[in-house]
Amino acid sequence: MEKDLSALDSALDSLGVDGFLIDAASSDSDQLYLSGFDAPDSFTTLYADGVHLLVSSLEYGRAKKESDAETVTRTAEYDFHEKVSEYGWKEAEMRVLAEFLADHGVESVAVPERFPVGVADGLRDVGVSVSPEETDVITEIRATKTDEEIEHVRVAQKANEASMQAAEDLLSAATVEDGILYHDGEVLTSERVKEEIEVTLLRHGAALDETIVACGVDAADPHDRGSGPLKADEAIIIDIFPRDKASKYHADMTRTFVKGDPSAEMRARYNLTHEAFDAALEAVEPGATGTEVHDAVCDVYENAGYETLRSDSNTETGFIHSTGHGIGLDVHELPKVSPAGGELKPGHVITIEPGLYDPAVGGVRIEDLVVVTEDGYENLTDYPIEFVLD
Repeated sequence: MEKDLSALDSALDSLGVDGFLIDAASSDSDQLYLSGFDAPDSFTTLYADGVHLLVSSLEYGRAKKESDAETVTRTAEYDFHEKVSEYGWKEAEMRVLAEFLADHGVESVAVPERFPVGVADGLRDVGVSVSPEETDVITEIRATKTDEEIEHVRVAQKANEASMQAAEDLLSAATVEDGILYHDGEVLTSERVKEEIEVTLLRHGAALDETIVACGVDAADPHDRGSGPLKADEAIIIDIFPRDKASKYHADMTRTFVKGDPSAEMRARYNLTHEAFDAALEAVEPGATGTEVHDAVCDVYENAGYETLRSDSNTETGFIHSTGHGIGLDVHELPKVSPAGGELKPGHVITIEPGLYDPAVGGVRIEDLVVVTEDGYENLTDYPIEFVLD
């Protein structure tokens, strides 16, 4: 995957340092992005006239085959175990790392703000200058996706759509007894729907740690995961944000369903949210800002008499979150589609997810995933938006 790291070069020049250093496992998305290597334990990535890895002997062969690095070096090449005997484990690690940096002509490094303090202090103790890079430049670079990355997100969203269909099918097939949904003679619960979502995702090469299936009052809290029996005539928010197991890229989608007959107020809130959703999409184009897209949603809600955090920063009901966020190796990343949202650029992949919330009524939210293009946007979501299920 061809990455444009010119912004990193500029950041290093402005700091007057020789390279950029990450010490983390690939669960750190900046590490995975820069190295192109997926490993469960911490390893070292140096950016200095290219990407260079320092790994254990265990990971050496795989790193040579799978990473994006120009060079891969084993700690054993610096007599690590001999150094452990002489200096102890921690100092040996620092001496090896310092020799690795010296081999690449590096005497000073910039590191992420959340770089391990022990490693930073250890490097300073062996004569390496360490400075924090405070602009999150790698995270900024990651915001603009390559065609390959966009395809990764598209694949993840296809798996997401299959899991949403599985969830919708359970609700559609449910029967109603005393206001409670039943499926195959058993109470249909949030947990049962989540199980179906997770199993379906696994069958499509994706997975997640948790998802949202929230009904009634639960749905009035945007991040309530939901639990217990699902009820007829009440809104059920299903928000699924899986990660493709192969590429590690995420998807995101939300639908709100009612099995039965929603109240007039809930139906009005849903229709208004659909209007706000359309208004947000209409505002998405290169050169627009995330703030402008967010304002388009707030305009719709406020004109209809509902509170937003723009109209009342203390409101606990109405539209009480941002319009969206970037998505990629993290489920929430840049750019922001919020009051703090900057300029949207081609290659930005963002969610659009307006919603209304009130414990007295419930909650509604609609969310699609789009990529900003040269002349507007492309919706990466191919799933119908419907509210009432028969």
